[in-house]
Amino acid sequence: MERSGPDAPRHIGPYYLITRLDPTGPGFPPVPERRFVARSTDGERTVLISAPLDGVDAGRFLVEADAARRLLSPYALPVTEVSPPSGAPWYVSPYLPALPLPVALAVHGGPLPERTVRGLGAALAETLAGAHATGITHAGVAPASVLLAGDGPRLTSFGAVRAAAPDGEQRTGLPGLEPGSLAPEQASGGRPRPPGDVYGLGAVLAYASTGHTVPERSELPASLRSLISSCLSRDPANRPTAAEVLHAIPSPSQAPTATVLDSSGSLLTPGWLPGRVVAAVARQSAEVLAAELRVPLSPGT
Repeated sequence: MERSGPDAPRHIGPYYLITRLDPTGPGFPPVPERRFVARSTDGERTVLISAPLDGVDAGRFLVEADAARRLLSPYALPVTEVSPPSGAPWYVSPYLPALPLPVALAVHGGPLPERTVRGLGAALAETLAGAHATGITHAGVAPASVLLAGDGPRLTSFGAVRAAAPDGEQRTGLPGLEPGSLAPEQASGGRPRPPGDVYGLGAVLAYASTGHTVPERSELPASLRSLISSCLSRDPANRPTAAEVLHAIPSPSQAPTATVLDSSGSLLTPGWLPGRVVAAVARQSAEVLAAELRVPLSPGT
């Protein structure tokens, strides 16, 4: 993880910033938010804290952060605190050792193994299927919105598309959003809807498999090529639903299971992450613990 530089803020709200979660620069896709590992100034809690990028509607950012409390899934990072309406906007989630998907590819040295891609796809499809069944659209599925932890992925950045531009405005070039992850109908100003989430899911799986959100079809793993390509269809009517993706994601040797929960859980058993990624997650945890021990924290810091 990238340490905060001398010009970076030391605090956001009542939280002392330990380190930046997302590296930026060549080779990394845009980040949806400014995200930090932070510590409460009373020294009691370690959290992930997110703040909007420049150019993002701060009021809408807070509305989406508060709405994220409705997204209940073991593979969605929960929002536990939102800043007051007055002052700089931010929201907080519990900290868990995890790497953003682009960092995991960098650590691994390239595209992730098919087993990892399938586990990732099943967990995200489960989360989106549950959200869509209750009338919720995530509106922010992209490589940088996905964190990889030892027990499975976590989906973050709820409502990033809506927060970056009001409904009805052109969405190409929105701050922090990977262009290849944005469904064509949303890029042209349409409201985020479930098929757009499925397009973003396809872009995430393409990125995890190849290192690109818009790869050539031939670059995709043969056994996932048809599924990912259908998610990335320009016509939303031709995309599968998230539930259909979940049903299709198990490896050919696995019969689809009877329940949504089992479909993802059976793919996230120990060893689902490659060794280098597991080591990097452990290293992050150790660095955060060491930072907590050596940084004197008090409300007046």
